[in-house]
Amino acid sequence: MEPTPLSRAPSAPTVDEFELVQSNTYADPEINHHVPHVDIASLDPVGVQELRRTFSKNPDVHQDHREENRGPFNFQKTLRAFVRRRDEAHIQPRTLGVVFEDLEVVGVGATNTYQPTLGSLLSPRNLLRTIQAARYPPVRKILSGFEGVARPGQMILVLGRPGSGCTTFLKTMANMRQEFYAVNGNIHYDSMSPFDIQNHFRGDVQYCPEDDVHFPTLTVEQTIQFAAKTRAPRSRAGETRKTYDNIVVDILTTIFGLRHARRTPVGDAAIRGVSGGEKKRVSIAEAFATRSCIGAWDNSTRGLDSSTALEYVHTLRIATDTFDVTTLVSIYQAGESLYRLFDKVCVIYEGKMAYFGPANRARQYFIDMGYEPANRQTTADFLVSVTDPQGRKNRAGVTSLPRTADEFADYFKKSPLGVANREDIASYKAQFVAQPEKASEYMKSAQAEHAKGVRETSPYLISIPMQARAVMLRRVQILRGNPLALGLNIFSFVFESLIMGSVFLKAPEATSAFFSRGGVLFFALLFGAFTAMAEIPALYAQRPIVNRHKTAAMYHPFIEALALTLVDLPITFITTSILGIILYFMVGLQRSAEQFFIFFLFLFTMTVTMKSLFRAIASAFKSEANAQTVAGISILILGIYTGYTIPRPSMIGALRWITHINPLRYGFEVIMANEFRTINGLCSTLVPQGPGYENVFLANQVCATVGSVPGEAFVSGSRFLSLSYDYSYSNTWRNFGILIAFATVFITSLLIFSEFNTSTSNETPVVLFKQGTKPTLSSKSKDEEAVHDEKSFLPFSGDARADAHKEISSKAPISDIFSWQHVNYVVPIPGADDRKLLSDITGFVAPGKLTALMGESGAGKTTLLNVLAQRVNTGVVTGDMLVNGQALPNDFQSQTGYCQQMDTHMPTATVREALLFSANLRQPPSVPLAEKQAYVEKCLKMCGLEAYGEAAVGSLGIEHRKRTTIAVELAAKPKLLLFLDEPTSGLDSQSAWSIMSFLRSLADNGQAILCTIHQPSAELFQVFDRMLLLRKGGQTVYFGDLGRNATTLIKYFERNGARPCLREENPAEFMLDVIGAGATATSAQDWHEVWCASEESRKLQAEVDEIHTKGREHPPVETTLQTEFATSWFNQTALLFRRNLEAYWRDPTYLIAKLVLNVVGGLFIGFTFFHAKDTQQGTQNKLFVSIHFFGFSIT
Repeated sequence: MEPTPLSRAPSAPTVDEFELVQSNTYADPEINHHVPHVDIASLDPVGVQELRRTFSKNPDVHQDHREENRGPFNFQKTLRAFVRRRDEAHIQPRTLGVVFEDLEVVGVGATNTYQPTLGSLLSPRNLLRTIQAARYPPVRKILSGFEGVARPGQMILVLGRPGSGCTTFLKTMANMRQEFYAVNGNIHYDSMSPFDIQNHFRGDVQYCPEDDVHFPTLTVEQTIQFAAKTRAPRSRAGETRKTYDNIVVDILTTIFGLRHARRTPVGDAAIRGVSGGEKKRVSIAEAFATRSCIGAWDNSTRGLDSSTALEYVHTLRIATDTFDVTTLVSIYQAGESLYRLFDKVCVIYEGKMAYFGPANRARQYFIDMGYEPANRQTTADFLVSVTDPQGRKNRAGVTSLPRTADEFADYFKKSPLGVANREDIASYKAQFVAQPEKASEYMKSAQAEHAKGVRETSPYLISIPMQARAVMLRRVQILRGNPLALGLNIFSFVFESLIMGSVFLKAPEATSAFFSRGGVLFFALLFGAFTAMAEIPALYAQRPIVNRHKTAAMYHPFIEALALTLVDLPITFITTSILGIILYFMVGLQRSAEQFFIFFLFLFTMTVTMKSLFRAIASAFKSEANAQTVAGISILILGIYTGYTIPRPSMIGALRWITHINPLRYGFEVIMANEFRTINGLCSTLVPQGPGYENVFLANQVCATVGSVPGEAFVSGSRFLSLSYDYSYSNTWRNFGILIAFATVFITSLLIFSEFNTSTSNETPVVLFKQGTKPTLSSKSKDEEAVHDEKSFLPFSGDARADAHKEISSKAPISDIFSWQHVNYVVPIPGADDRKLLSDITGFVAPGKLTALMGESGAGKTTLLNVLAQRVNTGVVTGDMLVNGQALPNDFQSQTGYCQQMDTHMPTATVREALLFSANLRQPPSVPLAEKQAYVEKCLKMCGLEAYGEAAVGSLGIEHRKRTTIAVELAAKPKLLLFLDEPTSGLDSQSAWSIMSFLRSLADNGQAILCTIHQPSAELFQVFDRMLLLRKGGQTVYFGDLGRNATTLIKYFERNGARPCLREENPAEFMLDVIGAGATATSAQDWHEVWCASEESRKLQAEVDEIHTKGREHPPVETTLQTEFATSWFNQTALLFRRNLEAYWRDPTYLIAKLVLNVVGGLFIGFTFFHAKDTQQGTQNKLFVSIHFFGFSIT
């Protein structure tokens, strides 16, 4: 019999039926509330058919259920049969809900503070403040007064402005409490406490951040399969673990539309891989492969176009329904069709719960409260807008209504829905909380999944040996996925060994080469050992992944460190062999098999030991900068006290003890003694000799080398080492044992630190203001993902901004038209045919018009923008790009502004400094400095950045960084055109509306603007005048006016065979749906061919021709600059020099690290070579002092 899942949320009437009365809103917990059905085949129909064939051919999957599958194969029935077989094998499917009451989350830190500088850091007053803050850290409430319940099978949408507390709420629900000062209130995961979840079931609760961070060289299949392997149950109904893993991968890649990309690397910024939408689905598939019961997804549609975002939420809906999990999602700019996929919605207003209840009742709830949505405003945007005092709209005639966050929270608690919410909490608690038998059942279900050898209370499902095998296999796959890095590593060893071998080529067996032989051996030892320092950045890059996997209870972090150590051994063996063999025989070291293998053994052992040391250092610190500093000091100490630059007998007694804890010293002693023990070096310098001493007999001469014997022409190598370095070959195997002990200690430390120190430094983000200024922001920020004031500074909200707007727009009107015709762009692909990214695109941007550039992910929007802005330097671009029908002016880039999607700025510069820097370098030198400064102030007012003028750009929130990007381009006074790439990406609906309103104002005053945009709401879409729509392959689908409420666009598609656009449908989503945009969507109609054959296309061509004809009747656009740069080289150098000095001054961490490194290094070197004598050894020591100081001066 199929087990009954935990209760889901009950049904609710539609908005039209809504009445604010306490009814049986939550009365019947068995009724499923608002679970929209999403067909799995809609994502990947071909994949579903392939999976059906796979299941049909595999009798083990459904042989017991053939009777119910008579007739056509049914995927849903097969999947249910697949689950039932797990039940029959006594693997009870666990489901988990969460209930919370009086939830309060307290964080550490204020909202804004002063930007630290080297001066402020060394100030005694600030030092006292820092000590006081460390003893009594400032705290602030992030969330308070939250109550509700999330049941299995529910999807809950979390809405709020940046800084409202969405991320904090999701992390708290996912039991990630460690980064907060305190979490108060009652939270129950059914009958279990947060402590129980953390210690025994943490793999059942997951928080998924918005950034999709994976090992880039692993394929999609390997990433998902690893998650399935590490969370596979013990009993699998007769299936092997390999079969289970393959079935899970087949199901997940099919459900999430990833079957075509199974063997494609996930990729990152440096390694080409799957697209952004596909990577997001990889994150979902990985999370569900771990079979977690509660999933919290943070801002998970950022950077996705509306069609891909809808597909993403579809996959969440499918996974929630199929696996009966509890899903919480925060999304900015959620479309209506996306919103309808959710069961409940939680609206957060400055850390207060403004609403928590059925999603299909939320809109009417706030309307009845006294607010009304704008025309075509989506429900999600409306819910967020009511939390913004400057974005909400009161209903006519309503005067008494909630306005502050506290008033919203109190209103909800007193409302019938608030009462029903508390009744639902009470019902859920009565059914699941404080029920020992349910907790016991849950524990037994978890224990039944444990593999042999796993303790009963462990959160992990597989044993440590099984974890080790899985993680080691993954480490091998990571290396195989990046053969270029391995090849470069091997090449570096070949190159360095050839260089050093050629320097000391065929060293003679004479006393003159004694020191050179020592130098070769010293280099071989250090190069192999210190290359491990390069692993520190890689270890920190993978730490978020390992920490996420630890939280998911996939494996112990120390297993990853152990796997890295073991898998690296063969690579270290290969690189050490290359270095040792080439160097050994080129230099001509002792050609004895015994001596060569002893040399190689100790070279390999020393390399492994030192790699373990640096990995242990990296694992011991949360900050990479601190680890690099300690590693740098370690290199200095270990290198000097190896015993080569200053022999042990010459060291001062107070520091000689360091040699006893220096593993390099023991290895160097052996390889030196091993080399010199069979050498009898011919004396290169006998004394006395020279004029007057020609007839002196050898018996009366002595070699001028340490260890010589009077009357002998050869010097024993062993005696030379004993007297010069206090080395002896008899210590060989003793030293080998010591090295093994060092390696054991370092590896053990690595494993311990890796297990318990998996997180990175987590500083509370705050807005930083320049020293000496007065911050003007309040301390109301409620969330760690946003560090700007809650009340957004909207443009033109006062007379000052209106005046600034008028002054900026008072410049000479723009009449020049930028156009492009038949633009194509082809890029070469190594090992494959060239790829055409843009195909025969024609269009124009007129002054005073705001033109949207839209299309699905991968359609070529950013590529076209870069081509038009003359910012591509690879591939072949063909076609015409003209201004008024004539060639582009030489200073075209100076006459245009370009706002990149990534807001790249000098993080330590203030907003005002960033704008002034742009104005000084990009405006003509004929403009007086005072005029530039005045114009910068106007730009600050225009962009609503007055309060942030003295704030560091790097500390701003997303919206204000975007405003700064636009303001920087405006400060340059672009004459022709303003390009913007995704100016609303990552913003909430109100911030996006603020930005687009500002751009609309610029266009209304004559500025020509071309702007790419991903997820415009119907409101945002109406801001644009025209649109260029692309599909994959860079092909035009539409170019032209939008019309009022996008009627022109809608009529075009409907006239050419598209389905009718619904009255409440967002036209932007409608057109993307019609053309088959999205990762897996298709269209039966070729809309590019429709466009090419349309009357609109012919009109566009005629209009562009007319623009060119009229433009050629006038003189070409004036070139305002005669050189490539607006200012002189001297002015550029002066400005850059000042900016860099300020950047260093405002980065005290870097300066202090450099200061500590140089002070400690200088003192250490000074005391090591303290009072060097005027002897031969003393003179040599002085030379090495110079080398060490020179090396430190360039670090």
